[in-house]
Parts: sequence; C-alpha cells; structure tokens
Amino acid sequence: MVKTNPGRFFEDYSVGETIHHAVPRTVSGGERVLYHALYPARHALYSSDEFARACGLCASPLDDIAAFHVVFGKTVPDISLNAIANLGYAEGRWLRPVYPGDTLRSTSEVIGVKQNSNGKSGVVWVRTKGMNQRDEVVIDYVRWVMVRKADEDAPAPQTVVPDLKPALRVDDLIVPEGLSFADYDFALAGEPHRWGDYDVGEQIDHVDGVTVEEAEHMMATRLWQNTAKVHFDATVREDGHRLIYGGHVISMARTLSFNGLANAQIVAGLNAGAHANPCYSGDTIKAWSEVLEKAETHVPGVGALRLRLVARKGGEPFALKGEDGRYAPDVLLDLDYWALMPM
Repeated sequence: MVKTNPGRFFEDYSVGETIHHAVPRTVSGGERVLYHALYPARHALYSSDEFARACGLCASPLDDIAAFHVVFGKTVPDISLNAIANLGYAEGRWLRPVYPGDTLRSTSEVIGVKQNSNGKSGVVWVRTKGMNQRDEVVIDYVRWVMVRKADEDAPAPQTVVPDLKPALRVDDLIVPEGLSFADYDFALAGEPHRWGDYDVGEQIDHVDGVTVEEAEHMMATRLWQNTAKVHFDATVREDGHRLIYGGHVISMARTLSFNGLANAQIVAGLNAGAHANPCYSGDTIKAWSEVLEKAETHVPGVGALRLRLVARKGGEPFALKGEDGRYAPDVLLDLDYWALMPM
C-alpha cells in the first residue's frame, strides 16, 4: 500500500468539492520576529503593541501578508504541489486580525476548472478560507493555478469559469473592530502623509532595493510550510534554478513600499495579482506603486487607498507593459490591493 502523497493533478479536481487542508498552525511572536528579519517590515501597527493599542486594537497583530502566507501554505500540498504556475488572485479580504496565539487552518472549495488546449494541463480555481481556533474566518480569497495532468488521455471536464469581481468595492472591505486613528502618531509611524495627501494616478518610486538570497527565500517558504517542489528541488526545473516563491516577492514589495506609504497600515483587500516573470536568487527587487482609487470607509477617520504595487528587477520605475501588451521582462509582480490609512 502506497503511503506517500504525490499530490493532486488536474484530473483529480471537481467543481463543488471542499478540501480540508492538513496541519493547523499556531502563530507566535516569533513569527513576527522572523518575518521582520526576512523582510524590511517597518509598518508601526505591526511592530509595536503600544502603537496598535493607541489605534484601538488589543495588541499588534501579525502582519497581514504573513497571515496570508500561513493560510496559503496549508493549501499547497493539495492545490499547487504539481502546479506549473500560480496564475492569479481575486476577491481577497482580510476579515479579522490574527494575533500571536491564534491557530490557523485552511479549507478550499473548487469553483472552476478548464483544460488547456494542449491536453497536458488545466487551470483550477479555488476559493480558500483561513479560520482561527474559534472557527472565525480571518482571510478568504480566490486563486487559480495551472496544474499538470498525470494522464493526458483523461477526459476533459466540463469547463466552469467562475464569475469574479474585477475589484472589490470599499463596502466589501472589513475595518478591524475598534480601529481608530484619532490618536494616530505620525512621527512614530515614520511619515506625515495622510489619505488626503495622495491623488488618483499618482506614482511613487519606493527607491530601496533588496537582493534575494537563496537561503532566505527557502527559510521563508519553509516557515509557511509551503511544499511546492519548484521552490526547493533544483532538479524539478530544466534550468536547474529554484523558483522564488511568489509570496516572497509580495512580502518584499509590500515592505519596500513603506518608503512613501508608511501610513498605509492595513492590507484589507486583494483585487488582483499576477506573477509576471520568474524571480531567482540573486535578483534585486525594487518596487513602485500607483494610486488607482480613493474611498472613505464607514469608520470616521479611516480612509482606503486602492494601490497597484509593482515589483521589478532592474529596469526603470513605472514601466509595466510593452506595446504588445505583455509585461516588461523585468516586472516580477503586479498586485492590485486596498490599504487602510488615517485620513
């Protein structure tokens, strides 16, 4: 009897099934320390219990993207172990802060499948929910991945492509209970810029850069128990390179955005995301942002910015796509998200 798990292939998914992912994870203060060691994370709300309490929270939560990684990592053995590529994200919402001591687990519902024309692979859409120990949903999001077929002769399933929102509305966002920026300390936060200081269409070069190290990206990926072969096993890819986990690029870009968006404290929504080109050890990640939309939330003093966050290696800031509509070869990440900040 075979005891090992080879992972799922495209023909193993069916629309409507729910997958309960293994290995719940209790997060601790050590999670934050290691996250801040791996990335230049400096947003004050996630660095200081006292700053967070002054903003109406009981303590400093785990960084939003770190919480996302924990929930995402649970899904990898069942969703993307045999993936060719992670293609995109949509309808992501952070519903509750995650605090040290919380235990997170994940479930995913298959909401779409479409076999590729080559018959060798297909695209699978899943809606994933991350729950805490009280069965409260803390994060939910949709992602879609291209997955290999184990048997190329397996019949193609009926195509189901989910109807997803192109972007969340501000009314879809959840402001953490008790959050207030009435006593917000801009000096401690690091920059004076409020919600009203940003204009739609404004572009911000975040200036700083960080070179990706092999050991650090593998440590980060292990931290979130992401078991995708392409991140660890150099023999899996024909070029012999380990592929940097896309979430590592997201975290690096988000933390680099502190320089210019220090007061964009809370990631509240994920509208879309594309890993445009592969990232490898030795690449230097830089980032720039564009303000896509502004909105007031239902909580007085809390504004929302819809931001495009672009990570690049080399090249010039603010260059995204060529005349052919394809991403420039130096673009690593194109992420569309909502952030909450003081007005």
